[in-house]
Amino acid sequence: MKGIHLEGLRTLGRPEDFAAFYYAQGADELIFQDAVASLYERNSLTDVISRTAKDIFIPLTVGGGIRTLEDISNVLRAGADKVAINTAAIQRPDLINEAASMFGSSTIIVAIEASRQPNGTYLAFTDNGREHTGVDVIPWIEEAEKRGAGEILLTSIDKEGTGQGFDHELTTAATEITSIPVITHGGAAKASHIKEVVVDSRVDAVAIASMLHYPALTSLLSEPSTNEGNSEFLKSQKPVKRYGQEQLSEIKKLLKDYGLSIREVGEC
Repeated sequence: MKGIHLEGLRTLGRPEDFAAFYYAQGADELIFQDAVASLYERNSLTDVISRTAKDIFIPLTVGGGIRTLEDISNVLRAGADKVAINTAAIQRPDLINEAASMFGSSTIIVAIEASRQPNGTYLAFTDNGREHTGVDVIPWIEEAEKRGAGEILLTSIDKEGTGQGFDHELTTAATEITSIPVITHGGAAKASHIKEVVVDSRVDAVAIASMLHYPALTSLLSEPSTNEGNSEFLKSQKPVKRYGQEQLSEIKKLLKDYGLSIREVGEC
């Protein structure tokens, strides 16, 4: 599913179909996020992960609705390599310590949904950008690192789904205060956006969704298994026109032409 500012979600198709498509194109890692898991107090990605992991042999990160150590264990047993926690970590920060101790820091990603405030600060939100927490993003990143998080997945709510490029100020503020890898997400529409944020903000990784998903639909919509959801909207090509037709393999080549040494990470 994809939206704008984490709202107005539209169904694009089955995540395992997108995953297989990106795997065939040479992606090195995939992120699966249940966008409404915390809202409905569910954790229902294990079946999708199990089906995906049978045929795709690259690291999978899973987030959404993960609230307990048992949830983490179940997702890892289903085939995930890492988990991303947001709502549960803010509600009970000790979960980060406990999870890192039990499963290792390299397995635990703290996901942060950030929105810029009128005074220039960034506050963290939960439930796919629905719930205001009052938590200042930058100190929260520092605390997450101290508690044992292995990576930060940082989403700009203001930029997500807009195709206007990344929030460089947010990303730079994050990379300057932590020594663990920061993955920035939200706003990419073309390869130059990725190049700019990597060079300007010295971010460790970039997660991209719309930029990959909409061009991929030109191939996936021809398959009966993906003919579901908002098919008429998708077949209209309106979102595809906004993002162009760059497939993952082409994005990789363009970034290499910019002189960047990269791995490709897709988000489903």
